[in-house]
Amino acid sequence: MSEECNKSDCSGCGEQGCSARKDPFAKDAPNAGSNVAHMIAVVSGKGGVGKSMVTALLANAYNKARKKCAILDADITGPSIARMYGIHEQAGSDGVNVLPALSAGGVKIMSINMLLEHEDDPVIWRGPVISSTVRQFWTEVAWGDVDVMLLDMPPGTGDVALTVFQSLPIEGIVVVTSPQELVSMVVGKAVHMAQAMNVPILGIIENMSYFECPDCGKRHEIFGKSRLDEAAASYGIELTEKIPMIPANASLCDAGCGDELDGDLLGGLSEKLFNKLNKN
Repeated sequence: MSEECNKSDCSGCGEQGCSARKDPFAKDAPNAGSNVAHMIAVVSGKGGVGKSMVTALLANAYNKARKKCAILDADITGPSIARMYGIHEQAGSDGVNVLPALSAGGVKIMSINMLLEHEDDPVIWRGPVISSTVRQFWTEVAWGDVDVMLLDMPPGTGDVALTVFQSLPIEGIVVVTSPQELVSMVVGKAVHMAQAMNVPILGIIENMSYFECPDCGKRHEIFGKSRLDEAAASYGIELTEKIPMIPANASLCDAGCGDELDGDLLGGLSEKLFNKLNKN
């Protein structure tokens, strides 16, 4: 490596065998204490669609199907997974590696809240530091044996999404939307990002699709008529699911009882996603 090398631009360097060179398409190696079979990113084009709750529902579905599941909370500035599952203690350590927490129901979890002195401390970091932290959750946390790891991504298509898709072995994306006219645009952004990063869209979940009256059983489309089927068809996405607005779910999350969220809501879809990954 040249003494004047800044490790960021190799264009003027003649040392072809330089140790600082890295394949731009190479993925970060997992921690030596991790054996993760599949990794799925749960994304949304905008905030407020219940992406973290959907991530928890998917995790509970896999857990109920006796698959070892983990959640890597990649939403560094807006973490919620640990609190949703009632985890307030800091992350453990074996003296070398960081260890994820285990929820009451058996879901392995890692979130920035578990590394802060106080869980309500704000994370006021610039993009590169945030992205580096997500990578460390993969390389420095000993996850053990995991059948499915879910990444709860921050909304949008910013630095973290770019870093995750470039550096981590993501096999596919699940997009979370809500039933509004913007759904087509939001899904379109996610699809185009996935195409640019060569990561397939596995499916779309429409959260808060409707409210079912507990008295008469009638369905009310509070946020408007669903356009999920049209949007999915236009982009050739086969796997979709619509889940209702359930007020009790918000209460469970607020109380730290994420393990009690009904994974059956996404049981069928989670199985199809798993089977699809195994065929690839």
